Amino acid sequence: MSSATDATYQAPGIAYGPAEGHHHDRASLQLSGFWLFMMSDLILFGCFFATYGTMLGKPSLAGGPGPKDVFEMSGVVIETAALLLSTFTFGLASLAVKYDRPKREILTWLTVTLLLGATFLGFELKEFVTMFHEGAVPQRSGFLSAFFGLVPLHGIHVTSGSIWLVIMIIMIAKNGVDDLTKSRLARLALFWHFLDLIWVGIFSVVYLGGLA
Repeated sequence: MSSATDATYQAPGIAYGPAEGHHHDRASLQLSGFWLFMMSDLILFGCFFATYGTMLGKPSLAGGPGPKDVFEMSGVVIETAALLLSTFTFGLASLAVKYDRPKREILTWLTVTLLLGATFLGFELKEFVTMFHEGAVPQRSGFLSAFFGLVPLHGIHVTSGSIWLVIMIIMIAKNGVDDLTKSRLARLALFWHFLDLIWVGIFSVVYLGGLA
């Protein structure tokens, strides 16, 4: 029978190397705590989704522009493709970590993920600038207030995840991949995939639902 030192801790897409049992317990506790954080974040997004849903009626437009007037779907489609693809590339980075691939391969996939996240943010910022230029500002109507409450909230999360990703790239480039780095990557992977799921909801409810 294997000893405690031969145990391997498993996280989504990542396998930890042999370590003392209390190190496994700590990593598991941190991951569980991060799940709780994401559940609270999901409640926050749920409140903003509910608010947006109540602001889709004609009275909430207050005579201002509606979804069909302000949404530019070509940019939104590019945003969606970039974020979905970034989730795939992050998965490849996680698999590279799990199977002890060379550091260069891990850094390559993480960098591609970061660039795709930056692409998403760039097109989203362009959308907001265009809307402001056309007078579609939050104070114009209840609909626009709800929109600028929900969609930029997700953008702020993607920005935070991108900053976290930059830090992880620097850490791996300098120190390689140890158990601490694997633990942090596992939590970042959960966060990034969570943001992808939230965006699918935004794309379906806000953009497709609004145009319908």
